[in-house]
Amino acid sequence: MPRFFIASTGWTRALAFACSTTLLIPSPAVSDEQTLPRLGSSYSSTSGEEHRLGRAWLRQFRAHAPQWQDPIAHDYLASLVDRLAPHSQLGDLDVTTVMVDQRTLNAFAVPGGVVGINAGLFAFAEDEGAFVSVIAHELGHLAQRHYARRSERAEQTQLPAMAGMLAGLLIAAGGGGNAGIATAMGSQAAIIQDQLTYSRRYEQEADRVGLQAMADAGFDPDAMARMFRTLQRMASLQGGTPPEFLLTHPVSESRLSDAQSRAAQMDVASSYSNDTLYDMIRGRALLQIHSQSPQQAVSRLAQEDASEAAQRYVAALAEARSGQVDAALQALDRLRDEQPDLAMLPASAAEVALQAQRYDDAIQRSQRLLRFMPDYLPAQLILAEAQLQRDPNAAYNILRDVTAQHPENPQGFNLLSEAAGRSGRNGLGHLARAEYLQLTGRVDSGIRQLDIAEDAAERENDQRTLARIEQRRKDFMDYREALAEF
Repeated sequence: MPRFFIASTGWTRALAFACSTTLLIPSPAVSDEQTLPRLGSSYSSTSGEEHRLGRAWLRQFRAHAPQWQDPIAHDYLASLVDRLAPHSQLGDLDVTTVMVDQRTLNAFAVPGGVVGINAGLFAFAEDEGAFVSVIAHELGHLAQRHYARRSERAEQTQLPAMAGMLAGLLIAAGGGGNAGIATAMGSQAAIIQDQLTYSRRYEQEADRVGLQAMADAGFDPDAMARMFRTLQRMASLQGGTPPEFLLTHPVSESRLSDAQSRAAQMDVASSYSNDTLYDMIRGRALLQIHSQSPQQAVSRLAQEDASEAAQRYVAALAEARSGQVDAALQALDRLRDEQPDLAMLPASAAEVALQAQRYDDAIQRSQRLLRFMPDYLPAQLILAEAQLQRDPNAAYNILRDVTAQHPENPQGFNLLSEAAGRSGRNGLGHLARAEYLQLTGRVDSGIRQLDIAEDAAERENDQRTLARIEQRRKDFMDYREALAEF
């Protein structure tokens, strides 16, 4: 069975199968365009094995890294990827996204189509263009299949380092910090020099794909160069003790110059954009980061000249957290009337009502929104969670559709398990619980849960569920085999 070594991306070295310390060693950058391979639709022949290993890694990742569970912010990220993907030479690759509850600046891409961010990326990127440039760069790595290409180049040296690298990275992903990074770095020490120039070429390739994708999707590609300049300033301000991100993500002058010159020559497609939307999502990230003192999020947006509507939005969410629910709902309703195109505003109001245990209000608000946007996942999840307290059967029907449309969404299966149990579908409830367990990296527990589901379905004489359990048992065994690859 072929194996794929997961190489570094341009924006992360700590949250993929293997991080790269290659850029820590000074070396002349490769800037001559003729040394770069011709770019093309590199993902047209995506390996099914890459997809399998990528999804297995994602399950391991969820088991070790703190997840940022925010359906509204996640919908924004997924929509952004959907907007960039058709212009990123990804072919038919299905990209899934994940968010990490860490305040540090980071983003990552994993073979098979996994793209993730830390909440801290929102905090660092003060405008949407800067944020988009990071995501576009990561999609560029996927499009050019840098992971598989590097595996072909250095399989002999890299695969023996996999176990130690993965152990260190999982420590780092879970918040272990320097100890995990040190473990990961040490296990790659023998192959750093061989990969140095090759990695720099990969970075430039990913920049080129990302810049073009931004322009074609209607974003200003010069935002990538601005992001590089911001990183350089941050590095100089930190002096001899920069944060880990800058140690593993240096920006060379040649890379900055290349991005600037390319961006200047590109025509940008006209497309709808809304800075207020990004500011609001960024505000949610800041509230997550400053969860113990929400007013810090409000103050920071004001200091950084975020849109006035976004400042009011975050202030309303902060009011809700302090118990001023009525004032928060009134403020959100006013914003909804002023910004009728932003579905996140009525969804946020429904979320506030749900968190305040005003279930009937949450149901009414989410149902009203879903009449206009029937597939808006944040509203579907809010409605389902509220219906659990009022009508578990209705919640089950909603979540059955949600999980069918979003089979990689752990939250949906977690809620479905509860809804099925409360509505008397015990076999299905245990099956949904098994799905939640395997999605969060606990495949052995998921297999044991399938046994419980089978017993319950037999008592209920539910032949359809029994057949489904048998099929999923085979799939779970395959998941376990994929996890064993690491």
